[in-house]
Amino acid sequence: MVNHKTDMQVNREEYFSIAERCLLTPFQLDTHRLDQVFAAMQSHHIDYADLYFQHNRTEGWVLEEGIVKSGSFNIDQGVGVRALSGEKTAFAYSDDISISALHSAAKATRAIANQGNSSSARIITHNNDHHPSLYLPHDPITSITDSDKVQLLEKLERYARTLDNRIVQVLASLSGEYEVIMVIRSDGKLVADVRPLVRVSLQVIAEENGRREQGVAGGGGRFDYSYFTDEILSNYAQQAVHQAIINLSAKPAPAGTMTVVLGSGWPGILLHEAIGHGLEGDFNRKGSSAFSDRIGERVAADGVTVVDDGTLVNRRGSLTVDDEGNPAQNTVLIENGVLRGYLQDSLNARLMKQPLTGNGRRESFAHIPMPRMTNTYMLNGDKAPEEIIASVKQGLYAVNFGGGQVDITSGKFVFSAAEAYMIENGKITYPVKGATLIGNGPDVLTRVSMIGNDLSLDPGIGTCGKEGQSVPVGVGQPTMRIDGLTVGGTGN
Repeated sequence: MVNHKTDMQVNREEYFSIAERCLLTPFQLDTHRLDQVFAAMQSHHIDYADLYFQHNRTEGWVLEEGIVKSGSFNIDQGVGVRALSGEKTAFAYSDDISISALHSAAKATRAIANQGNSSSARIITHNNDHHPSLYLPHDPITSITDSDKVQLLEKLERYARTLDNRIVQVLASLSGEYEVIMVIRSDGKLVADVRPLVRVSLQVIAEENGRREQGVAGGGGRFDYSYFTDEILSNYAQQAVHQAIINLSAKPAPAGTMTVVLGSGWPGILLHEAIGHGLEGDFNRKGSSAFSDRIGERVAADGVTVVDDGTLVNRRGSLTVDDEGNPAQNTVLIENGVLRGYLQDSLNARLMKQPLTGNGRRESFAHIPMPRMTNTYMLNGDKAPEEIIASVKQGLYAVNFGGGQVDITSGKFVFSAAEAYMIENGKITYPVKGATLIGNGPDVLTRVSMIGNDLSLDPGIGTCGKEGQSVPVGVGQPTMRIDGLTVGGTGN
């Protein structure tokens, strides 16, 4: 189910009010004083500049064997100052939000600018361009009491242990984040956003006849802890326990080239890693992606349409505005097998003379923005999942994935399956473990032969790393058949 953007009942001025209260007022800052910072930066010629203010509060709770083993709470705030001139970027940041720190950072960024040829900054004005809110400005951390948070984790553990007496260890964790950002730009725009984020994770260990196997589950999104109802927690417990118990009886996965059926939802992480990163604008501008200079070319089989959509309501990877203050979009990357575009931030869009896509993201005020994915998924085809399974004489059915990695330049990837089964004569037979999928991103999409009609998104667990920066993301896909994929395994 994909829930596209809708107007939530919230006044966008509330976001400005919260941001000003968190980020400007305590430090005696206002738009007049910030205008002065831009004026100082633009006494030398630069193409663009921005200030990125951020206030971030996070917490984490871990329950292991019925005991709260750790609890953490952190507050981080600061401002990043960036100036662009041609292809050059100057960046400075400070965890001291003060007018003196801003002037010092601004002075540092002028080093890249050409002497003389001063340019003027526009007067700063509130501007959210009537963007619909994709999430409410909740503060998850204060949404329930600390004792309620512990009880939530205890309940999750209890659900897991009562499902099967072979569960010998349970680790449950809860995390919440309240992030307030304000972007102030040299073109006069001032944009604010308030971003809640929560996640619950469950890890169980099952043991039988001396063999131990793991199962994991969880989820979350941009809302508060009230999302985690008894029904949702019970579902997480069932998923984790099922995975662990299934793997107790799993046989070693065979190795070789075979047909692979990917399940819906989280297996879309393969698309994210093998395809998505290669379609980020910076890699393509530099010519280091396997997809460079291929817009308009066929890169996938007929029927394969992949989008990056930051406009989904309450999703982990969604953003009302990106970290440069541009509205998130639904960007078609591959349409019916043809490459249509790349993901862009403002720098790469300008240098590549391509439209902005609202994909400028950064981990924090201490990092520069770069093109990053939001929610990346493949659209539905016309086949029932049962029909896809029935079409396979001998192959692998990968339901869930663990880790994976990709080489952007070559497109080569390796993924490990956390839950997988053999398909024999059109039927799912026995579980296997130790299966790894090995392939090449641009090649694998040409091997897609059947696409299901059961598109689903991941439960809200994705985190993406790039150049040392981590950001929350979403993935998804329908059930999909890929022919001739290399599977690594230890079985016969």
